[in-house]
Amino acid sequence: MSEPPRAITLRALSGEPLADPAVRSMVVATVHAIGERQGVVVEGVETTPNRVTITIERTPIEALGFVAELRRITNAWYAGKFGGAPLWGTPAGEGEEWKQR
Repeated sequence: MSEPPRAITLRALSGEPLADPAVRSMVVATVHAIGERQGVVVEGVETTPNRVTITIERTPIEALGFVAELRRITNAWYAGKFGGAPLWGTPAGEGEEWKQR
């Protein structure tokens, strides 16, 4: 059974990292590489200066896994290449107060 196409967006928490053509092309290439490696047909990739939207025919949880892998790979690449903060940013910790006790 084929799933309808799903669009899922990964957005930078600050700044416009995809305004840099080299960063944008690396992110788009990584989308296609993950698709090839996982046997997922990438229906479309759209970018703006602060986000990438991917359209794939997968269940919602599979689409989430796809974009999580994209985030992991591109964060590591960006931090290694440019040093410092990851490409997509680091969310503020939430619900972790119990670890402080």
